[in-house]
Amino acid sequence: MHLKIHHIAIICSDYAVSKKFYTEILGLNIVREVYREERQSYKLDLAIGDQYVIELFSFPDPPERPSRPESCGLRHLAFSVENVSNTRTELIKKGVDCEEVRIDEFTGKAFFFIQDPDQLPLEFYER
Repeated sequence: MHLKIHHIAIICSDYAVSKKFYTEILGLNIVREVYREERQSYKLDLAIGDQYVIELFSFPDPPERPSRPESCGLRHLAFSVENVSNTRTELIKKGVDCEEVRIDEFTGKAFFFIQDPDQLPLEFYER
């Protein structure tokens, strides 16, 4: 069996805020946006370049996701970037609160975290 990641699904509490964050702040491209009347839900398909990666959903009154303390399940999403310092500087200029750059003790690579509008941890990891 040869597996590859197809996409990651994220449920947001405020669709407009999350759509703006993922498209305008992170720069993901919109592939498709649909409103599903029967579910009262938007579904926004997003891509990095030409690779489809994230489905952003809205649902009426979703429960909050615990981020702290860390709980079982998906811990965070990590994006590979060419230069961590440049990426961090660009995000700070866009008003994003960024953690300090750290070095992975096992790989020697630089990384840092931010949170999306629903406090989902997002990591930026140097290639």
